[in-house]
Amino acid sequence: MSSTTAVVPVSAERRREQRKVLAGTLVGTSIEWYDFFIYAQAAGLVLGPLFFAPVAKENPGLATIISFATIGISFLFRPLGAIVAGHLGDRLGRKKMLVLTLILMGASTALIGVLPTYAQIGIAAPIMLMLLRVLQGFSAGGEWGGAALMAVEHAPKGKRSWFGAFPQIGVPIGMILATAVLWIIQQVIGQQAFLEWGWRLPFLFSIALVFVGWVIRRAVEESPIFAELQARKAESSAPLGQLFKKNTKEVVLAALIFISNNAAGYLVIAFFISYLSKTLGLPMPSVLLTTALASFGWLIFTLVGGYLGDKWGRKRTFQVGYTIILLWAIPMWFLIDSKDLGLYFIAAFVLTIGLGLSYGPQAALYAEMFPPHIRYSGVSIGYALGTILGGAFAPMISEAILKSTGQSWHIGVYLAGITIISLIAVSVVKERKDADLGVSA
Repeated sequence: MSSTTAVVPVSAERRREQRKVLAGTLVGTSIEWYDFFIYAQAAGLVLGPLFFAPVAKENPGLATIISFATIGISFLFRPLGAIVAGHLGDRLGRKKMLVLTLILMGASTALIGVLPTYAQIGIAAPIMLMLLRVLQGFSAGGEWGGAALMAVEHAPKGKRSWFGAFPQIGVPIGMILATAVLWIIQQVIGQQAFLEWGWRLPFLFSIALVFVGWVIRRAVEESPIFAELQARKAESSAPLGQLFKKNTKEVVLAALIFISNNAAGYLVIAFFISYLSKTLGLPMPSVLLTTALASFGWLIFTLVGGYLGDKWGRKRTFQVGYTIILLWAIPMWFLIDSKDLGLYFIAAFVLTIGLGLSYGPQAALYAEMFPPHIRYSGVSIGYALGTILGGAFAPMISEAILKSTGQSWHIGVYLAGITIISLIAVSVVKERKDADLGVSA
């Protein structure tokens, strides 16, 4: 057994460092995903007519589809971000890349908040918008892998899945924060002012959030396993080349495992809000508030998923979560279409149970799929590819399905189909619960 997994008394200093790691990964991912989700929600609510005005004038539904498509464009550049950040992270350290990706994400988000619209500068407006979305995608591609590994590689034995759940809950926290900010702004300035200029405020708020995250992350020490790798100089001169030479299967499985969770998540994050407020005609502030409250289920059950991942194993916890999503994918639409916010809350909340259980153990499962010298690259690229196949265009696909069929439950058929793929993928992965993560792994 390597020194990295030896059972030793946990000192007070070690516990303090673990708390700092959890705080650093949690705060950083929450801020990154707040930035990402503010855009996703704004895309469904206001960006179509502002940046794609000619299309919106002729065909508002098509403008919404195009606006949702800009969400997906950024995902196409996440693998590039994962490759660059993963390669440098495996060489320079997780911490440096976490700080850099946080700053890049915050800067691109804030700039969206000051972009001129189509009415002001014409075609240059959507071009600049898409360029900033590319920067957001590049940043997010390198973010998750570093945060996940910082948490998992600092975890005591038997608590890897639990520790790995903390950067994961940055997603629902970012979702809740983004939705709450939009709701508060609309309550304070009114919906008309929000549509005219208030939508810019949540993008600009990112500046303050990035500063907080930067301060916290700079205080976190480097991953102990990476320090061991540097000391022994055991890493390859070309980790990325080794990744695809020896671990292509694991990268593909990691991507397929994630597609259902990511697609279902983006229905909650972006599509539900747009569908209820614009298609069903429910008041936007009420929809935002209900969605934010339902998203607490995502937060709670992600932690539950992390806990159960250590008790049941990563695979079984994933399988339970995906079974819930599979069984609920179609019935939830009949509750949503009732136009009753209470029933919508139930529909979204039950979906978040499956989301959480299939998200909490993900960091631990992915870390245990790859050897340490290519682990950052492996988990980052697998995750990024999963987002392209899963959530990148899920809101756009859902809007297109709705436009072509007129029946929302057909979107449930789409979700059920990709959930079956993810369920099969996670079922063929070897359970390596508590396997050695050191250089001898």
